[in-house]
Parts: sequence; structure tokens; C-alpha cells
Amino acid sequence: MKNGIYKVIVIAIAVLAFNACNKSDDTTANENLQGTYSGMFTVEYLNGDSFSRPVTVIFNENNKYQSSGNADRIPAGGSGTYEKGTTKINFSDINIWTADFDWNLILNEEYDYSINGNQLVLSANKNNIGFYKYELVKE
Repeated sequence: MKNGIYKVIVIAIAVLAFNACNKSDDTTANENLQGTYSGMFTVEYLNGDSFSRPVTVIFNENNKYQSSGNADRIPAGGSGTYEKGTTKINFSDINIWTADFDWNLILNEEYDYSINGNQLVLSANKNNIGFYKYELVKE
């Protein structure tokens, strides 16, 4: 009888431990991005050209964002709304832009993201043109 009870207890503990280890970690998706982030934007084009400039991205309430731009449009900036999943974030820019530059320099559409403490990295390979990356630190 005691062996049966011990077996049930051991199995119950094993099941609880297994479920705790395999539980999906959605903490990144649930993290609130709200705040001001500053850092560097880098674009690496397939032809070998590479450009880096300072950038600031502000995440506000109600999933709104605003990204600073530079005079040479590296990056161009952008503002609108965003939707954040577990590993990807989709920006929806609301601005009207001229057609005389690389529109991938606008913070728009889908990016991979990672958060490590107060560091946020956004990156995307876009349209077989280049690799676009924001390396940011929350202020």
C-alpha cells in the first residue's frame, strides 16, 4: 500500500515538474514597450554599402509609436501603430512619403525583435534590398 502511495506522489511531482519546464514563455510578448528608446540604426545593402545613424523610437499608450528621422533619411522615421507578438512586431506607418528614397528606411511593416533588460533590437531583411537594424536602449 505504501509503495502505491509513493508511486502516485512521485508521478504527480514528475508531471508538475515537466509541465513547469515546458510552459510556453510569453513574457516577451506581454512586456510593455512603452517609453523612449535611443540608439543606432544601421542598414546594410546587398551591394556592400552600409550606413549607421542615431535614432530615437518612442512607444506610447495604445500601441502607438514615433521614430525620429535624419535629413538624409537614414533612417527616414515613421509613426503610427504597432502590433507585437512573441518574436515579431508589425509597424503600420501613417505618413505620406515622397518616392525619392528607399522606403524600407521608414519604420514600417514587420521586424524581428528581442528584448534583453532595457535593450531592444529590431531587425528585418527587406525586399532583397538590405538588412535593417535598430539597436536601442530604453532611457
